[in-house]
Amino acid sequence: MKILVTGGAGFIGSNFVHYLLRTYPHYKIVNLDYLTYAGNLENLQDIEEHPHYRFVRGSIYDKKTVDALLSGEKELFHTDLAPIDIIINFAAESHVDRSIADPERFIKTNITGTQVLLEGARKHQIKQFIQVSSDVVYGSLKTAEGAFTEETPLDPNSPYSASKAAADMLVRAYHQTYGLHTNITRCSNNYGPYQFPEKLIPLVITNALSYLPVLIYGDGFHVRDWLHVEDHCLAIDLVMHKGVPGEIYNIGANNEWTNIELVKTLLQLVDRDESLLEYVKDRLKHDRRYAIDSSKIQKELGFIPVHSFEKGISNTVSWYRSNEEWWQRAKSGEFRNYYQRQYGQILPNQFH
Repeated sequence: MKILVTGGAGFIGSNFVHYLLRTYPHYKIVNLDYLTYAGNLENLQDIEEHPHYRFVRGSIYDKKTVDALLSGEKELFHTDLAPIDIIINFAAESHVDRSIADPERFIKTNITGTQVLLEGARKHQIKQFIQVSSDVVYGSLKTAEGAFTEETPLDPNSPYSASKAAADMLVRAYHQTYGLHTNITRCSNNYGPYQFPEKLIPLVITNALSYLPVLIYGDGFHVRDWLHVEDHCLAIDLVMHKGVPGEIYNIGANNEWTNIELVKTLLQLVDRDESLLEYVKDRLKHDRRYAIDSSKIQKELGFIPVHSFEKGISNTVSWYRSNEEWWQRAKSGEFRNYYQRQYGQILPNQFH
């Protein structure tokens, strides 16, 4: 099996590349990543010389690069890593705050980039295309009970969620129109090692470790459903091997927490008191509650999460404690500066 993983230097993508090489050492993997602020090759240092892995720097909205990869041009990678059988698209701009400040970048990457990949998949007769999406496309649950199913209408409320919803619709259209074997996965919030420290869990951990303020939007009672990244990888593996063409699969682990409950738990785990908490003005159109119903993937593909939240979050805190150099470099923009020197191009970094 030969797999193109896009966005494989990011948080979920790099965990998935590691997962594949551990689980299927005979599979061959090409990682296409543009190395923006959250893409980091340090996440993959241990497999740089792996004979079944190759990194290619490039953007998913660059038609020339995508076409060359899918056609197996020798200039880009060894011929024994071509042709590609499956595309798994993790590549995306993925932070709501950033999308509010700069929606254009989200349109370009998340929508145009997905269409370029889909057209490449159609042209080169790729066997399967998996779009890694998110529960944000469903909008906000209106009640304290119930959960998103695959039949829930899309109702995005931010430029980020709108761009992901639009990409999902393109994926669906390529299946309906051209008969391309596509699958869409929609996961709840991920957590685990290598997550760039702008997202809630790593931001709270790293700020608390540094005795910096821990900011809470609004009243802190927004609810999110948390999924360990390795459980997410397991679910995508099942979709890759068992997914029915054209089907959508929600991925979650039934771990709902209010933001304030989660933050207080993290403060306890890093031995900090609640004096670090600081309530700030709520985010624009902040979705109140997310919850995923993953019964479909459990019943049809046999998905069972293996990480309890208590153990998973404890291990995540331990990882950030043990990898302070990594997250300090991420916060300082050192990753970006390194890639600028290596590739001769300024890469955006807007961490705040």
